[in-house]
Amino acid sequence: MDIVLDDPAVSRRAGEIAAVGDYWLMSNLSAAKTYVVENPEGGGEFVKIPPGRMGAPIPFEFSRVTLPAVDGTISFLVFAPQHVHAPGGGPRGGAETVVAFPLDRDAKYFRILVALCEPRLLDPATSRIPTIPEIIDRLPALGLSRTAVGFHIGYLAEKKLHVKPPQGEGKADWQRHALVSLALRFNLVTADDLALLPPLARRPR
Repeated sequence: MDIVLDDPAVSRRAGEIAAVGDYWLMSNLSAAKTYVVENPEGGGEFVKIPPGRMGAPIPFEFSRVTLPAVDGTISFLVFAPQHVHAPGGGPRGGAETVVAFPLDRDAKYFRILVALCEPRLLDPATSRIPTIPEIIDRLPALGLSRTAVGFHIGYLAEKKLHVKPPQGEGKADWQRHALVSLALRFNLVTADDLALLPPLARRPR
């Protein structure tokens, strides 16, 4: 089955996709253009397919493939074979495994973490992290002050997720960036958690 991308910047034979087991392969037949495969459901994960790369394994079940186009980019979605997972339960006996990131999803700090991650969950390509005033506006029912938001962010960084400051001269707001990066990398916050936030106001047309 051919996928036709109606753009003069896309070659008639731009690439190939093949399903293999519970993952899929992508070949970039372009001589000069890099393609990007991203996970729309994840924390900004993506894979670059350089020109001439054949049979690159793609680990995402649901993917957006983006190619350079005349007016920016053009993309299409790929629904890959469902991944195979190990059955539940593990070896019994011995000491109980300690929870690495003990987050309480009913706590205020978790809603703040979700609000921090929201832009990246809605658009993995963005690098925007909400500011403290934006978090206050996003969670009006919690009645948060700047001090309270700063306390919860510090608590998440130091006690819950144990993020570390960057070496050398880092950003003053490194904690927010580090929290979002870690939470999305390990799926501590997912798109399902956006239901904990109030609905986004529609922008006037």
